[in-house]
Amino acid sequence: MSLSRPTHVLIIGYVWPEPRSSAAGGHMMQIIESFLQEGWHLTFSSPAGIGEHKADLAALGIAEVAIELNNSSFDAFISELAPDIVLFDRFMMEEQFGWRVEKHCPNALRVLETSDLQSLRDARHLQLKAHLKDHPEQDDFSRLFAPSPVQTFEHMADADLAQREIAAIYRSDLNLMISEYEIDLLVEQFHVPAALLHWCPLMVDKVPSEFVPFEQRQHFLSIGNFRHAPNWDAVLWMKTQVWPLIRQQLPDAQLHIYGAYTPPKATALHNPKQGFHVLNWAEDALAVMSNARICLAPLRFGAGIKGKIADAMLCGTPNVTTPIGAEGMHGDMPWAGAIEQSASAIAAAAVELYQNPQAWQNAQQNGQALLQARYLQSDHGPALVQRINACRAGLEQHRRNNFTGAMLRHHQHKSTQYMSQWIEAKNSARPLTS
Repeated sequence: MSLSRPTHVLIIGYVWPEPRSSAAGGHMMQIIESFLQEGWHLTFSSPAGIGEHKADLAALGIAEVAIELNNSSFDAFISELAPDIVLFDRFMMEEQFGWRVEKHCPNALRVLETSDLQSLRDARHLQLKAHLKDHPEQDDFSRLFAPSPVQTFEHMADADLAQREIAAIYRSDLNLMISEYEIDLLVEQFHVPAALLHWCPLMVDKVPSEFVPFEQRQHFLSIGNFRHAPNWDAVLWMKTQVWPLIRQQLPDAQLHIYGAYTPPKATALHNPKQGFHVLNWAEDALAVMSNARICLAPLRFGAGIKGKIADAMLCGTPNVTTPIGAEGMHGDMPWAGAIEQSASAIAAAAVELYQNPQAWQNAQQNGQALLQARYLQSDHGPALVQRINACRAGLEQHRRNNFTGAMLRHHQHKSTQYMSQWIEAKNSARPLTS
């Protein structure tokens, strides 16, 4: 292979990226931009259907290739492409295509974009359901929000999803982690080697110095893809518990809820008399966020870090959230709003920020400081490229040091290969004629 050949990256996406619909889509585009700045050549492939808000990758010079599950056509495709780096978007893609990548491009660096730990999100969802069963009152969730890392591990460890996801992390050469909390959880509780993990949070190009002023803003805003279960749960909690408490103190206030792929069950909650407005997808999310006075993000479960909260800080909009919403986002720095653990405390903090210009201004400044210190693309983009290049340079030793990953690849990939080949043969078999 010629040394002058540009680095070629193949991305295998669980879905086609929709940066205006989800934080995961936005994060993928930020990673892509970091690669493009290096002059790398990119091909994006996915077995998923095309969503209505898909990013125009072709306009960025990125090749788009539809691929199929359990189909050997992928083998010919990747053999011809011969990528230097393969990035799996979500662990399910590593499960499906990892053995094919290893077989046909053994020297390609295998990177997993976790987006968030889905097994953590799932475990927390189950905990919430159990909590609501035992404590039907829906105000105080402090017990739910404050488990120790050991308790979190115990809730996750026996689940099939956790075993699958963490096995995929081991099988990959490098894993992009959006949350420092999740890095600590993997290293300290699951004993994943730190050498396999790289902190790659959401990224912003620059931090604005000026925003729409307090006096020109009005109303509350909540935003998030309705297909994402934590977002839908937050909407229900706002409807039944949080928003009525806010309206008691601010009877003219309105809550505007935006989200992609709004289902009928969400539209049914629309009630202008209560100031509760379900407004579907926002064409320009940053514009509506910039004109809102407060962002509400009362998340009762979830994982990763929250794009809606990063967007709020980018727009100078203070937010009120839970420990789940703020997790992994601010380190030891002051929060850009308020972090509360009950519906009543969330409502009280939201009303206070809505009515207190000085507290509002302080929260806004905290958001600016957070973005500047932790989320600049100019810091994280080059750091990501540097880490990838370092792994590529010492790949043989890197893999030797990860014996557990090699062992898991050997056993899982063989079984996946045979299952995939059986499914392909079954799908291609012609029905018998009489």
